[in-house]
Amino acid sequence: MRLDGQQRITAIRDFYENRFTLIGLQMWPELNGRQYHNLPDKLKAGVDRRSITSIVLLKESTADEEEAWTLRETVFERLNTGGVELEYQEIRNALYQSPFNDLLFDLAKLDQFRAIWGVPRYVENEIEKNSELLENRFFSKMEDLEIILRFFALRHADHYRKGMQGFLDLYMMKAVHFKASDIDQLRQEFITTLNGAIEIFGEKVFRPFDTESGDWDKRPQKAFHDAVMIGVASQIHRMNDFPRYQQQIIENTKALFREHPKGTFTGRGNSKADVQERIRLFSDMLAATLKF
Repeated sequence: MRLDGQQRITAIRDFYENRFTLIGLQMWPELNGRQYHNLPDKLKAGVDRRSITSIVLLKESTADEEEAWTLRETVFERLNTGGVELEYQEIRNALYQSPFNDLLFDLAKLDQFRAIWGVPRYVENEIEKNSELLENRFFSKMEDLEIILRFFALRHADHYRKGMQGFLDLYMMKAVHFKASDIDQLRQEFITTLNGAIEIFGEKVFRPFDTESGDWDKRPQKAFHDAVMIGVASQIHRMNDFPRYQQQIIENTKALFREHPKGTFTGRGNSKADVQERIRLFSDMLAATLKF
């Protein structure tokens, strides 16, 4: 398994195979436009003498699979301390390559998802066509992928441990082994649940209610997203009834914010008890509302 630098190594290989042309060089501008095969001989010799260091972790170095993944994470983090510090989801993207990781990217392209979180609508080759996209922190730091991962992982909040980021790591570790049928099921579950949440809250979906101003926040919040998505998923069999109970659900949601301490639904705490409580409160409210 490659821990880091896969793209860099591939780029080096492609350069040696004359697939890349040098551009933008400021120190040696005379080399712009050249490929490996037509570099000056002395420069080619200098390039050829360079070496690439690799670290091999043997499976036998650890007692079980979870410990093996933890070791990989530790090594990866240490290798990256000398450069720009990576976000947790960026590290997961490097460590846990799998069809499930691909699913996160696919779901993050959904128009309705991007509209909620303020990311420009997806187009083919979007980074090349929209240079401002990488200035969107939510997108560039892979927070969009982490939001989707939180939904899948926190459906199993009873097994929550190692804090939020550690818990997400554990889910990604397990997800490496998901079958194609599992991926298809998860895809449909996320899309259906997201549409159900939008059916209820519209453009205010995942935005906490501010009891002081009497209005909804201008931006969605991750912790409230968790509670709403998992609550809606638990009642998705009643989705056809959502329009009928929409106003009552919205009023009862406002009541949740009025009746519980500030921060309950916005991530004031991330202990197992905190996470389970905000999910339970919203889920119970939704289930009780739909009973009438």
